[in-house]
Amino acid sequence: MTAPIIGFSHVTKTFGTGYTALRDVDLAIRPHRFVALVGPSGCGKSTSLALIAGLDVPSAGTVTVRGKPVAGISNGVGFLFQRDALLPWKTVRENVGLPLLLRGVRGAEAAERTADFISRVGLRGFEQRYPHELSGGMRKRVALAQTLVYDPEILLMDEPFSALDVQTRNLMEDELLALWQGSGKTVIFVTHDLEEAIALADEVVVMTAGPARVKATYDVDLPRPRNVQEVRFDRRFVDLYAAMWNDLRDEVLESYERSRQATQ
Repeated sequence: MTAPIIGFSHVTKTFGTGYTALRDVDLAIRPHRFVALVGPSGCGKSTSLALIAGLDVPSAGTVTVRGKPVAGISNGVGFLFQRDALLPWKTVRENVGLPLLLRGVRGAEAAERTADFISRVGLRGFEQRYPHELSGGMRKRVALAQTLVYDPEILLMDEPFSALDVQTRNLMEDELLALWQGSGKTVIFVTHDLEEAIALADEVVVMTAGPARVKATYDVDLPRPRNVQEVRFDRRFVDLYAAMWNDLRDEVLESYERSRQATQ
């Protein structure tokens, strides 16, 4: 068995307000896998990404990356947020190349890598455009290229496509799979959409209502390469959805009931 690239050992995270997002979480993620985290709102999925990235620290337990406890910002980890962080006064080329500039990569190498990833995400010809001149899907492509250009080994994605319309979202999902396939990267993808999780992932982790624990993990044994729309018609997809929803349904209902009672 391949050693995990990311590990959670009895991880608990309680914030200063007293709210506990994660409680005694154990999780092992093997390298080169596409892993989706699903669960009800507020169950600690985004918190899990922050702990992996070193943006926050656990209250108890240990988070490891490549076998070493996370201490500060993790090297080789890219983070794609729900909202892009593009600088409005910089062009597509400048935004994509910014991570290289910050890492001291300049000159011909930086220009070549920037041009390569702009091309990979289908934005050749838009290099001199500014973010306000782009559609939502194009901005997301820029953000994806910006995250991948410095070649992170681990890619953390926090509901990156949730704000897009359905058609653009499906296109972006297919582009993500094409970029990831054969790259050797490990992807941790947070989503509320169970269909999206199954269509994209090798493994789906179902989390309980907060304080979150790992309720179940599922291997997604659908063949690759995949088309995210067509794979939904596969009988195995339907079976996996039914099994996962059986685990997820009670957690969603419990989370909803807690929210309802809190507003009364």
